[in-house]
Amino acid sequence: MISIKDIRERPKFVQDALIQKGYDGSISDVSNIDSEYRNITMALENNRAEKNLVSKKVATLKRVGENADDKIAEMKKLGDLIKSLELELVDLKSKLSLKLEEMPNIPHSSVPQGKNEKENVIIREWGNKAVFNFKEKTHQELGKNLKLFDFERGSKISGSGFPLYTGKGAQLERKLINSMIDHHVINFDFKEMFPPVLILEESMRTTGQLPKFKEDMYLSDLDQLYLAPTAEVPITNIHRDEIILEDDLPINYVAYSPCFRRESGSYGKDSRGLLRLHQFNKVEMVKFVKPEESYEDLEQLVLQAESILQKLGITYRVVELCTGDLSFSAAKCYDIEIWSPGEKQWLEVSSCSNFEDFQSRRGKIRYRSNSDKKVRLLHTLNGSGLATPRLMVALLETYQTEDGGIIFSDSAADFIGMKEIK
Repeated sequence: MISIKDIRERPKFVQDALIQKGYDGSISDVSNIDSEYRNITMALENNRAEKNLVSKKVATLKRVGENADDKIAEMKKLGDLIKSLELELVDLKSKLSLKLEEMPNIPHSSVPQGKNEKENVIIREWGNKAVFNFKEKTHQELGKNLKLFDFERGSKISGSGFPLYTGKGAQLERKLINSMIDHHVINFDFKEMFPPVLILEESMRTTGQLPKFKEDMYLSDLDQLYLAPTAEVPITNIHRDEIILEDDLPINYVAYSPCFRRESGSYGKDSRGLLRLHQFNKVEMVKFVKPEESYEDLEQLVLQAESILQKLGITYRVVELCTGDLSFSAAKCYDIEIWSPGEKQWLEVSSCSNFEDFQSRRGKIRYRSNSDKKVRLLHTLNGSGLATPRLMVALLETYQTEDGGIIFSDSAADFIGMKEIK
């Protein structure tokens, strides 16, 4: 959530920044509500003070035995006015909160300007695209021949977009998840968490999924609980409404979670095989850090995700998102895209974002400074480390053999704990 103080003090800057992000609303509505809210707050305080004075006069009159009926009537009139102002204030506060919740985060000054993904900037590439001396197969063909997943039976169980992993495919999926979690814990000192996947509405609001992306979420109507779209949501909310000591920062968590997304806006996008799913698995990294360290930590988070792909020998590139392609909550974001030899396209496998204090303001996640003991908002970051469906696509297609099997490189085999699939 954007600071109302920023909107008061720098309205043009905020408006221009939001336009860069594709926001088509106007902050004038927020400014008007905020101005009215402050005026009524002042009137409320004045009337409360006046009522207190009248109340004291009533007490004085009664003490000396004089008639206090007029002052009592005045006090009642002030009491009615105060109740009316309090109700109006509650209504304005709700309207102001809703308006602020609908506003995306402001892009960091270093983010390249652009309207859409075509204007994103490639930062670096690693590895060489696989070249075969035979006709390569897609992951769908490989998966069917090797009985790694069964899309037909998955659809029979839950509908399209819900894959059924079978045999060696299920084993590879499990090994990937375990290996990535261990990698983050052992090499980067992250603490492993295993969160719930049914989420309260308040938790979804903290991370920015609600209210904007309600249509993309799965909701259990009976209990009003949302299915987690990513482990970022439950992990970030671990410290909602908490004050953390500065000495305890940074806090680094890594978690596995099944992810559930309706993909309501994905009509016409490529949904073949494992490319776009309603349920998928992902290992997520979440960091709680001091504001002055957050951008250095973002760069480290990207390198951390990259290190997995290097061990797996998967060709990838790091892309910095432009203002128009940033997510709702992110101030800056890098995507990591891997090369799919069978599909012959780049596939996003990780997003690493700095949300600055956007989420912490929503969730009241704060820290107490050592120097002055003041309580301040911290910065939150998250990064996929990694999402498994497209990773499996690239793995299978990169390490396929002419006879239709899969033989991993020594480095990849050491990481996964599996050498071949036949």
